[in-house]
Amino acid sequence: SQSLNSGHQPTKGGYSPIAMNGKEVYKFATSEVPRVINEALGNAGLTTEDIDYILLHQANIRIMEVVAKKLGLSMDQVIRNIDEYGNTSAGSMPLALDEAVRSGKVKEGDVIAFAGFGAGLSWGASIVRWGGQGKPAAAAAPPAAA
Repeated sequence: SQSLNSGHQPTKGGYSPIAMNGKEVYKFATSEVPRVINEALGNAGLTTEDIDYILLHQANIRIMEVVAKKLGLSMDQVIRNIDEYGNTSAGSMPLALDEAVRSGKVKEGDVIAFAGFGAGLSWGASIVRWGGQGKPAAAAAPPAAA
């Protein structure tokens, strides 16, 4: 093998099986997600009473139920599609939002609390007041036929 400038020798990489401790993920999500949503609401000058919907990473319906309960929200306020598709990983939130917008469930002016968690137990939340029907503000015109 060739020597790198720093004197280190390249080595062959390898992979280990992925493992998840479901109980710990559940405990983490059901404690941190409500906390981070409340923090985001506070930063936005809002409270849980202002939320029309919450949209969480579609990992587990039990997590969604506990988070909704801790926030004082009904399951009717939880945008979800996990029952149809399961956990679609990083695509779960945009897929569920797209369906909610296309079906007319989410309407202009609705306040949606988003919260995601994942890889390495990272997490984040945002509060969005929905401003349109899912179309970009400056949609480009399709190319003209030649």
